Amino acid sequence: MESPVHSLPSLFKQLGLPDDVQGIEQFISAHSPLKPSLKLADAFFWSDSQKAFLREQILDDADWAEVVDELNLMLRGGRA
Repeated sequence: MESPVHSLPSLFKQLGLPDDVQGIEQFISAHSPLKPSLKLADAFFWSDSQKAFLREQILDDADWAEVVDELNLMLRGGRA
């Protein structure tokens, strides 16, 4: 059985953030670039529940992990 594939807009929706193209671009623009030494989930702009979700997805290599990695790359100035 294949794992579900999540999109960047669905991740933003899951995090309770605007999930339209403009909202995502504004979020990336406002919060990047992240310092290389800063883990994504440790960034100041996440709520506690958002931090917990992001950490869990990466640590468990869960089905959201790929799109969380994509967001991480985007916030570091790369494009996924």
